Amino acid sequence: MHPSARLRLAFSAALAIAVLQATPCAVAQHPAHPQPQSQSQSQPQGQPQPQVIFHRDEDQAAANASQGGKPGRTPQKDIDAITSAERSAISFTAWDLDLHLEPATSHVAAHARFTIRNVSPAPLSQFTLQLSSTLHWEHLTGPVQLSYSEHALPTDADHTGQATEALVVLSKPLPPGSTLTLTGVYSGTIAASSERLTRIGAPPEDAARADWDQISPGTVALRGFGNVLWYPVSSPALFLGDGAKLFQAIGLSRLQQATSSLRVRLTIEYVGEPPVDAFVNGRRQPLQNVAEEPNAPVAESHGVATADFAAAHIGFRTPSLFVTSSNLQPSSNQLLQVATTRPEAIAPFTAASSNVAPLLRDWLGQAPLAPLTIIDHSGQPFEDGAFLAIPLTATDARQITPAMVHSLTHAWFRSSLPWLDEGVPQFISLLYTENTDGREKALAELRQLINPLTLVEPEDPTETESSPSTAHSPGEYSSSSSSSTSQEPARDTPPQPLPATLTPQAGTPGQSLIAAHDEVYYRAKAAAVLWLLKSITGDAPLKRALQAYRDEIRHADPNTPEDPHAFERVLEATSHKNLSGIFDDWVYHDRGLADISIVNVTPRDLPARNGKGVSWLVAVEIHNAGYVTVDVPVTVRSGSLTSTEYVHLPPRSTTSTRIVFEGVPQEVQVNDGTIPETTEPVHIRKLNIAAAPTF
Repeated sequence: MHPSARLRLAFSAALAIAVLQATPCAVAQHPAHPQPQSQSQSQPQGQPQPQVIFHRDEDQAAANASQGGKPGRTPQKDIDAITSAERSAISFTAWDLDLHLEPATSHVAAHARFTIRNVSPAPLSQFTLQLSSTLHWEHLTGPVQLSYSEHALPTDADHTGQATEALVVLSKPLPPGSTLTLTGVYSGTIAASSERLTRIGAPPEDAARADWDQISPGTVALRGFGNVLWYPVSSPALFLGDGAKLFQAIGLSRLQQATSSLRVRLTIEYVGEPPVDAFVNGRRQPLQNVAEEPNAPVAESHGVATADFAAAHIGFRTPSLFVTSSNLQPSSNQLLQVATTRPEAIAPFTAASSNVAPLLRDWLGQAPLAPLTIIDHSGQPFEDGAFLAIPLTATDARQITPAMVHSLTHAWFRSSLPWLDEGVPQFISLLYTENTDGREKALAELRQLINPLTLVEPEDPTETESSPSTAHSPGEYSSSSSSSTSQEPARDTPPQPLPATLTPQAGTPGQSLIAAHDEVYYRAKAAAVLWLLKSITGDAPLKRALQAYRDEIRHADPNTPEDPHAFERVLEATSHKNLSGIFDDWVYHDRGLADISIVNVTPRDLPARNGKGVSWLVAVEIHNAGYVTVDVPVTVRSGSLTSTEYVHLPPRSTTSTRIVFEGVPQEVQVNDGTIPETTEPVHIRKLNIAAAPTF
């Protein structure tokens, strides 16, 4: 038998026996049978032993298969009876995976130990587990008697367009909130597939660029839920043609499982050149390689490469796995580390990162937390924090720079709170536009960014508010002389739990930033809120706050959850302003967007005095029909001459302010796009005032 085949058979068989030995209860379909001791295969003296985690010979594998350990087909009536609620009844709190990959055949065998929690309100007597349609369960056991069967589930959560779903029936129901740890073995192949996209009419070449997940001789690249189900999940069927439900489900799963843990022990059976590095959720581990025949030519060499990723919180992401065969090469400016077989392709990306670095040093600190890791990978780009898989085909640094701003910011700033982790890079991108193309271009980019918010934000957020609290006082951090009348709604106190415990109820409109799972909130709205805070505090206090917060996170205990209120406290300390109203409305709750209008403008000339000519006192009355607090810029303009003041405008209120203007006012502008609104965020009132005669 070929050495490669011997290794794979030994490993696959050994996985099965490991499951039966790991738990006290066997699959209910068949009682557990004692397993005989395996016999080790002899190896020549002085030759390294293949690193196989579990071992059993082929005869024992065949014997086990004859015992009926694999599941049967689920009866159609049972499939039809499974509800979406049952497929949503569990969440995963931990995965512990032993993965054995054979890229030459696209094969994967996994020994999985995972913990589920009943998140439904009722005891759970059955639930579902899903894998990619090319993977199948071989064994599944737990501390209670269970039975299970398999069937196909059409779903676009996997690139093949369907999943292998196991229906697991428990002998004893799992109470609400309780957890259950299961151990199982699954195996199969993960080849490239774009079936779900071509099925809905996507051109094959475009579909292949989008759905590139695979285990193959040249590529080991696996994204998670929503791309390929290489680890167990449970979800209702989701389809690309059904609005945004698939993407919303991906975001919600990231939020729910942010504090779940993942451990991966990886074994790769290779032929030829050994793989170099493995990346799980962007974390790198060098692979330890052992060749079967060290003196054999490289092209004929067989061996095993291993890596062990310790258990760690997943964070706001879906688990991913990449394996590279090229050593990481540092860029000349030390800002990047790149895995590519084409070193000449690194230069444009190095130049682009050098273009971005001054802005990042100014706003976030002198040095990145770590270099940005770039994997030269064909297909659509994939980003996970400071890990970027992208084809290194661009040759013009100027074209790369705008995208590099966002990616390199992840290397400078990290947070477990999605609205900061993704919002800060988007905010820095706006700052880059402002620095290179001017403020008006940045504001136009901001308006384009937040336009989708007008379609998804709640029209009347008070309908979802449930517990009253003390409202913040009007007039906080107001910078102009003003008076106001307010019909401010009752407020909830800022929520104390962390985002992972703030799963929104189905059908609830809007998402608070600390519990956001849709990109339009945790990226677009978050960037808009940071821009809004910049207008209130000024640049310098916000810079100091971002740098101080970055250092606070870097030196914090990694096992201590990030306080969702900490950034407010840091920014209040650096700006010496009370920002509770802004954070309460825009971050801790989703009370929609502002809805500002100009009620009245009354200009009045002031007599010349003290050697100065005639000036004007412009009274501006503005109304906020929205449910959020804002500090809105009010500008009086005459040609290139302007005077701007920020006016504090509480929810559901009307405020008037008076601005002294040296010149004949031609127009008044309220909001310049800084404040996100339900309609056009720029309001202009023209003034027809004849210039005073000169003598």
